[in-house]
Amino acid sequence: MAPYAPTDGISKLAIDQSKHFTEALKEALKSSADQQKVAAEKVSELVAGDANLNLGVVSQELRNALTGNDADAKVVAAYVVDDLMQKHAERVEAYLVPLLSLFLDLLADKKPTVRPVAQETAVTIISSANKNSTIRILPILFAGLDRSKKWQTKKGALELVAELSKVAPYQVGRCLPDIIPQVTDCMWDTRKEVKVAAKDTMTKVCNVVGNMDIEPFIPALVSCLANPTEVAECTHKLASTTFVKTVEAPALAIMEPLLKRALAEGKTAVKRQAAVIIDNMCKLMDDPAEAQLFIPKLLPGLKKVIETQADPECREVATRAHETLFVAGGSMEVSEDELKVDYENIHKVVVESIAASPAAVKADIDSFTVDYVTGICYFLVVARNFNNAVFEKEIGAYFKTFVKPADLKPLSSEIRDRCFKENKSIFIEDVDCDEGIPDLCNCEFSLAYGGMILLNNARLRLKRGHRYGLCGPNGCGKSTLMRAISNGQLEGFPSRDELKTVFVEHNLQASEAELSVVDFILADDDLKETPRKEVEDTLAGVGFTEEMRAQAVGTLSGGWKMKLELARAMLQKADILLLDEPTNHLDVKNVAWLENYLTSLTNVTSIMVSHDSGFLDTVCTNIIHYETRKLKIYKGNLSKFVEQKPEAKAYYELESENVKFTFPEPGFLADIKNKGKPIIRLTNCSYQYPGAPKPSINNISVTCALSSRIAVLGPNGAGKSTLIKMLTGEVEPTSGQVWKHPSMRFAYVAQHAFHHIESHLDETANQYIQWRFQSGEDKELLAKETRKLSKEEKEHYKKPVNWEGEKRVLEEIVSRRKFKKSFEYELKWEKCPVDDNAWVPREKCEKWGWDKLLQIADDREAARANLQARPPTAIAVQKHLDCFGLGAEFGTHSRMRGLSGGQKVKVVLAAAMWLNPHILV
Repeated sequence: MAPYAPTDGISKLAIDQSKHFTEALKEALKSSADQQKVAAEKVSELVAGDANLNLGVVSQELRNALTGNDADAKVVAAYVVDDLMQKHAERVEAYLVPLLSLFLDLLADKKPTVRPVAQETAVTIISSANKNSTIRILPILFAGLDRSKKWQTKKGALELVAELSKVAPYQVGRCLPDIIPQVTDCMWDTRKEVKVAAKDTMTKVCNVVGNMDIEPFIPALVSCLANPTEVAECTHKLASTTFVKTVEAPALAIMEPLLKRALAEGKTAVKRQAAVIIDNMCKLMDDPAEAQLFIPKLLPGLKKVIETQADPECREVATRAHETLFVAGGSMEVSEDELKVDYENIHKVVVESIAASPAAVKADIDSFTVDYVTGICYFLVVARNFNNAVFEKEIGAYFKTFVKPADLKPLSSEIRDRCFKENKSIFIEDVDCDEGIPDLCNCEFSLAYGGMILLNNARLRLKRGHRYGLCGPNGCGKSTLMRAISNGQLEGFPSRDELKTVFVEHNLQASEAELSVVDFILADDDLKETPRKEVEDTLAGVGFTEEMRAQAVGTLSGGWKMKLELARAMLQKADILLLDEPTNHLDVKNVAWLENYLTSLTNVTSIMVSHDSGFLDTVCTNIIHYETRKLKIYKGNLSKFVEQKPEAKAYYELESENVKFTFPEPGFLADIKNKGKPIIRLTNCSYQYPGAPKPSINNISVTCALSSRIAVLGPNGAGKSTLIKMLTGEVEPTSGQVWKHPSMRFAYVAQHAFHHIESHLDETANQYIQWRFQSGEDKELLAKETRKLSKEEKEHYKKPVNWEGEKRVLEEIVSRRKFKKSFEYELKWEKCPVDDNAWVPREKCEKWGWDKLLQIADDREAARANLQARPPTAIAVQKHLDCFGLGAEFGTHSRMRGLSGGQKVKVVLAAAMWLNPHILV
């Protein structure tokens, strides 16, 4: 079968079938001057009322009248076009818009009666045509600016460009890189009328940018284009401006001529200022594809400054601007030709799509319509608008005359898909989309959190069975994105009915701690109907013995809790697994198990955040990377990704991290002459969780000194966390002894770090630290087991003791002071005045069994010493937060609910270090 080709020209049959129109038009062309409009309206009504009339014949007959020698015929033909475009634009514009070039020529017609009608009709065409056909109209107007054209035609074309900026501002904004050079040339025209019109048009088209930072400078920018001597002054004005609004392509397009000239200026100061402007503006560009348009135009000028400028400070500023522009463009340097959308290619796509539709082939769509639709598709591709609904609406408006409604949607979808496939390489899109594998989702969305925009019109495309590592710097929103997916908060993401998504995280609630492992899973709303036998079999499959399955969830180690969460996800039969730092609490053996499990899931997609580079290397098939508020997908594991994006290595190597922590000096400890002397000691300690059949740790002894750097190693469930809890006072040993230096202070960051701040998320970090230490003591320390008195202990402390021959009952320990190589404590007795307070040596108090009260007093005294040195004021707390890389924007002015996971960890660490501790656990 011969390939489809749109009808080119007008057949004899079409001409014969349109004779009634031709006769009516001939009759109208003979009308007297006072009847011309009425006659034209009758012809227009005839065209509108005849659905079978060949509009190609209408266009050709009107063209003949407009190019003839009869001035009256030109006027009538113009009136016909004007009336048709005003009343029936959608049906006729594909045939009448090409006539715009004739009206431009008629603006210089010898007959004065023709020129105003031509001007009026040209404006009607501009204002009535589809806005997305702007990209087809502009070449016609540019042709009217050619040097060979008469000045009236040039002036009229410029005025029409200005009119177009009023009716289609967005479309004109996208075309500014093409418009500005054309209008600039006219600003140097020999005719004053053309120069004035050019300046007015330039001002109007520049006003479509909608950027309030730049709008005050538009008159200066326009004047600068006409007068190159003003470049230095204009650059100076702009360099002193603080840009705060998002910069889009139109804004950079009107700045580009000035910046290119400034970079080529002889004065060093002007070059430096141009580099400053580029640096400031590109930092505010959200879309890498838009920034890429200006890389081939501005990067060469910056490179020349870097290579040839003698002033080192100017070179440094230019280097910084070069890097900012390069990063804003997705860290890709491309030529102008690589970025251009090929019109002929789009035309080919439209023709081939029609050829693939039997209904469209049968309809024999003419070349007028194919060309016009091509122009609209061309603009949609340039604007990167691949929305199916938009394509269906735009294409359907012109194809509906030829194709039945049922065939329109498949045809428009075919054109849209082919346009995307043919042109996706010029956009910042996924490096490899694996076209042969079915999509789980392909959506575009924006994401904000805590007042910050994390992603702006980002596209996420996931394939079934792929394993994606989600990478980006701290604070970019990785965990927030996964939580938004899990909660169904992403626009365009398939609903839970279509796609089962499970978020696997360390999130055991206190209310669930007493449940058995099996009951914990059955308590999930999605698994209530699951047979108990299936739950037990799944748990056995991930390593839970029968004894462990009956165990309380709260007694499990961090590693086993993660395996429990994974087992729950397996039972939910997830399509997508979301894993947030899944290896954090797993030993080497269990990490290997997790790697094998994930790689065996051929029908389940995984998205994971992890700082374990080995894990990501083993598991990932793709990397999703945060790049200038977009998501870019790279094929391959972490190593392959780092080869393409070397700077990403900084996410996983501590020495590459730019953030510097400054820990406070811990202070002097009495009788500790060297850093090797013990300050905390556990002797023969054991601990057994309530309800557990055996101790978690048994008969363990540990000694820590100021010089100690201790790593606690062991398999999951060995009792590492339990040991830490005994050291910090979270729990008391079942047997054995814990000794701490009386003045020793420790800081504790829990395995689940957010545990510390989860009830303070609606406060700022500054407010949280002020609250926690407002009395000088650490309020979290007061909640520890070593600070709580049991009923038996309270009864013991109320027993009378023998002091100086009298029986006394302790009311409280008031204070402490140094005594020889130990301490003595001020005791307040019940029913005795303050004057009877006694100073008793520590050894005597220990003999009476008051160890816990002494420890409470020691902690209080240590806190008081710190309070005197550094009260928890807002200024002091923020200065402390600065030492941990948390600036005032996040530490004092943002609530913790809006902070990223990394920032929250900084808060927890800073709070733990507030008391200048001697030991950090």
